Amino acid sequence: MSDTRPSAGGRRLISSGSEFEETYSYSRAVVVGPHVMLSGTTGYNYASSTLAKGAREQTLQLFRNASAAFSQAGATLADVVRVRMYLSQAAHHEEIMAVFAETFRGVNPACTTVEAGLFDPEILVEMDMDAILDVRA
Repeated sequence: MSDTRPSAGGRRLISSGSEFEETYSYSRAVVVGPHVMLSGTTGYNYASSTLAKGAREQTLQLFRNASAAFSQAGATLADVVRVRMYLSQAAHHEEIMAVFAETFRGVNPACTTVEAGLFDPEILVEMDMDAILDVRA
Protein backbone atom coordinates (compact mmCIF):
# COMPACT_ATOMS: atom_id res chain seq x y z
CA MET A 1 0.00 0.00 0.00
CA SER A 2 1.42 3.31 -0.95
CA ASP A 3 -0.82 6.25 -0.20
CA THR A 4 -3.30 7.60 2.31
CA ARG A 5 -4.83 10.92 1.33
CA PRO A 6 -7.33 13.15 3.13
CA SER A 7 -10.32 14.15 1.05
CA ALA A 8 -13.22 16.55 1.31
CA GLY A 9 -15.89 15.82 3.90
CA GLY A 10 -13.65 14.05 6.40
CA ARG A 11 -12.98 11.09 4.12
CA ARG A 12 -9.57 9.42 3.95
CA LEU A 13 -8.64 7.69 0.72
CA ILE A 14 -6.45 4.58 0.88
CA SER A 15 -4.44 3.55 -2.19
CA SER A 16 -2.55 0.35 -2.92
CA GLY A 17 -0.59 1.93 -5.73
CA SER A 18 -2.46 -0.17 -8.29
CA GLU A 19 -2.43 1.35 -11.75
CA PHE A 20 -6.18 0.63 -11.95
CA GLU A 21 -6.95 2.98 -9.06
CA GLU A 22 -5.20 5.87 -10.80
CA THR A 23 -6.56 5.04 -14.27
CA TYR A 24 -10.17 4.56 -13.19
CA SER A 25 -10.24 7.11 -10.34
CA TYR A 26 -11.14 4.98 -7.34
CA SER A 27 -9.59 4.16 -3.98
CA ARG A 28 -8.65 0.77 -2.53
CA ALA A 29 -10.54 1.86 0.57
CA VAL A 30 -12.36 4.89 1.90
CA VAL A 31 -12.53 5.76 5.58
CA VAL A 32 -15.44 7.85 6.86
CA GLY A 33 -15.55 8.18 10.63
CA PRO A 34 -15.33 4.64 12.05
CA HIS A 35 -16.38 3.04 8.74
CA VAL A 36 -13.85 1.52 6.32
CA MET A 37 -15.14 0.43 2.92
CA LEU A 38 -12.77 -1.75 0.90
CA SER A 39 -13.18 -1.84 -2.89
CA GLY A 40 -13.33 -5.11 -4.78
CA THR A 41 -9.97 -6.76 -4.12
CA THR A 42 -8.40 -9.71 -5.91
CA GLY A 43 -5.38 -11.98 -5.61
CA TYR A 44 -3.24 -9.63 -7.69
CA ASN A 45 0.18 -8.94 -6.17
CA TYR A 46 0.87 -5.23 -6.74
CA ALA A 47 4.57 -5.52 -5.88
CA SER A 48 5.33 -8.19 -8.48
CA SER A 49 2.53 -7.28 -10.93
CA THR A 50 1.38 -10.91 -10.97
CA LEU A 51 -1.86 -12.74 -10.30
CA ALA A 52 -1.56 -15.67 -7.91
CA LYS A 53 -2.27 -19.10 -9.45
CA GLY A 54 -5.20 -21.16 -8.19
CA ALA A 55 -8.20 -20.32 -6.04
CA ARG A 56 -6.48 -20.89 -2.68
CA GLU A 57 -3.44 -18.81 -3.59
CA GLN A 58 -5.55 -15.98 -5.00
CA THR A 59 -7.67 -15.92 -1.85
CA LEU A 60 -4.59 -15.81 0.39
CA GLN A 61 -3.14 -12.91 -1.64
CA LEU A 62 -6.51 -11.16 -1.62
CA PHE A 63 -6.51 -11.25 2.18
CA ARG A 64 -2.92 -9.93 2.28
CA ASN A 65 -4.04 -7.03 0.07
CA ALA A 66 -7.12 -6.39 2.20
CA SER A 67 -5.11 -6.56 5.42
CA ALA A 68 -2.60 -4.01 4.10
CA ALA A 69 -5.38 -1.58 3.14
CA PHE A 70 -7.16 -2.01 6.47
CA SER A 71 -3.86 -1.45 8.28
CA GLN A 72 -3.50 1.96 6.61
CA ALA A 73 -6.98 2.77 7.89
CA GLY A 74 -6.11 1.70 11.45
CA ALA A 75 -8.19 -1.47 11.15
CA THR A 76 -7.60 -5.21 10.87
CA LEU A 77 -9.54 -8.08 9.36
CA ALA A 78 -11.01 -8.58 12.85
CA ASP A 79 -12.92 -5.31 12.32
CA VAL A 80 -14.71 -6.63 9.21
CA VAL A 81 -18.49 -6.79 9.59
CA ARG A 82 -19.56 -7.41 5.97
CA VAL A 83 -18.06 -9.30 3.00
CA ARG A 84 -19.35 -9.53 -0.54
CA MET A 85 -17.66 -12.32 -2.48
CA TYR A 86 -17.69 -12.78 -6.23
CA LEU A 87 -16.56 -16.14 -7.64
CA SER A 88 -15.85 -16.63 -11.32
CA GLN A 89 -16.93 -20.26 -10.97
CA ALA A 90 -18.98 -21.86 -8.21
CA ALA A 91 -16.67 -24.89 -8.50
CA HIS A 92 -14.03 -22.92 -6.54
CA HIS A 93 -16.38 -22.23 -3.62
CA GLU A 94 -15.09 -24.86 -1.18
CA GLU A 95 -11.43 -23.98 -1.72
CA ILE A 96 -12.07 -20.25 -1.31
CA MET A 97 -14.37 -20.73 1.68
CA ALA A 98 -11.73 -22.83 3.45
CA VAL A 99 -9.37 -19.82 3.38
CA PHE A 100 -12.25 -17.51 4.32
CA ALA A 101 -13.04 -19.70 7.34
CA GLU A 102 -9.37 -19.75 8.43
CA THR A 103 -9.21 -15.96 8.13
CA PHE A 104 -12.50 -15.07 9.81
CA ARG A 105 -12.90 -17.81 12.42
CA GLY A 106 -14.38 -16.07 15.48
CA VAL A 107 -15.03 -12.83 13.54
CA ASN A 108 -17.89 -14.33 11.53
CA PRO A 109 -18.81 -11.31 9.37
CA ALA A 110 -22.02 -11.17 7.38
CA CYS A 111 -21.24 -12.62 3.95
CA THR A 112 -22.86 -12.80 0.53
CA THR A 113 -21.40 -15.01 -2.20
CA VAL A 114 -22.36 -14.86 -5.86
CA GLU A 115 -21.04 -16.39 -9.05
CA ALA A 116 -20.21 -13.59 -11.46
CA GLY A 117 -18.34 -12.95 -14.66
CA LEU A 118 -15.25 -11.06 -13.55
CA PHE A 119 -13.42 -8.59 -15.77
CA ASP A 120 -10.37 -10.86 -16.21
CA PRO A 121 -10.97 -14.57 -16.85
CA GLU A 122 -7.83 -15.44 -14.82
CA ILE A 123 -9.32 -13.89 -11.65
CA LEU A 124 -11.13 -16.56 -9.67
CA VAL A 125 -12.32 -14.52 -6.68
CA GLU A 126 -12.93 -10.89 -5.76
CA MET A 127 -14.19 -9.52 -2.44
CA ASP A 128 -15.23 -6.17 -1.10
CA MET A 129 -15.49 -5.65 2.63
CA ASP A 130 -16.82 -3.20 5.18
CA ALA A 131 -15.20 -2.74 8.58
CA ILE A 132 -16.00 -0.62 11.59
CA LEU A 133 -13.07 0.63 13.63
CA ASP A 134 -12.90 -0.51 17.24
CA VAL A 135 -15.52 -3.23 16.76
CA ARG A 136 -13.96 -6.55 17.73
CA ALA A 137 -15.51 -10.01 17.61
